[in-house]
Amino acid sequence: MKNGQIWQDIDGNDIQAHGGCIIKHGDTYYWYGEHKGGDNKIARFVTGQEVSRVDVIGVACYTSKDLLNWKYEGLVLESEKEDIASPIHTSQVLERPKVIYNEKNNNFVLWMHIDRPDYSYAGVGIAVSDSPLGPFKFLGAKVPNKQDSRDMTVYKDKDGTAYLFHSSNRNKTMNIARLNEDYTDVDGSFSSVLEDQEREAPALFYHDGMYYMVTSGCTSWDPNAALFAICPHIVGKWKLIDNPCDGKYARQTFFGQSSYIFEAEGKFYLMLDHWKPDNLKKSGYSILPIEITSDNCLIIPWQDEWLGI
Repeated sequence: MKNGQIWQDIDGNDIQAHGGCIIKHGDTYYWYGEHKGGDNKIARFVTGQEVSRVDVIGVACYTSKDLLNWKYEGLVLESEKEDIASPIHTSQVLERPKVIYNEKNNNFVLWMHIDRPDYSYAGVGIAVSDSPLGPFKFLGAKVPNKQDSRDMTVYKDKDGTAYLFHSSNRNKTMNIARLNEDYTDVDGSFSSVLEDQEREAPALFYHDGMYYMVTSGCTSWDPNAALFAICPHIVGKWKLIDNPCDGKYARQTFFGQSSYIFEAEGKFYLMLDHWKPDNLKKSGYSILPIEITSDNCLIIPWQDEWLGI
């Protein structure tokens, strides 16, 4: 698969799993993401800025044994087509779906950014399923801890505690909100980090006593320089370090944006979305290896092709 381009599943159809994540359960990898297989429309932010959008279709799921050959499993969460008041009605915004497994309940929990077409709501949605293949039951939408939430991810720590990382304060700050034991809500404990840094699109991992977070600048669909931050404690004072990307167009994150970091065979990989705002359904993907140096720095070199594991 050529990095930076749209990829196809084993049936030759475009993979529609944007802004998503890859998790492993058993011997299978599951790739969840936004299905953007519709036509572009124009929406207008509350600021007056125009932005491209696609009506909500749902959250798609693909499965693979080798991270290269992907089978389409369908929509694990479908948009609501009749009830216009539903937060996941086709006319609304559903972005950045992330799934984590809850050992306590033996189920899967899906978090996503939920918004209005003008992005004036800035909340999250939560859904649950007993199977990684769904269907997920939508539990509702909320504004976590009464803090606006835009680009987000969920992260499960080594002790099983889970957290919602979300851009807040109109994208000026990153909030870290602890989830309850069921992973279906925040528990009221949260902290703000990277204050006034205007970072979004968080992607996290932990290695050898240090937490790492890769983020994007806030430039809408336009690519910018990624930065990584480190902290020895997940809820602590995160320190911005530098741009981890290495290679041509590193200052533009290879014309992509971070969506998730996953581990496979003992190595970490960064997922990128390559947004095409004029034709969102043709937006491409990249998966790039992460190198960790002895002084806790990250290097993410460009590779032309993703060969799986």
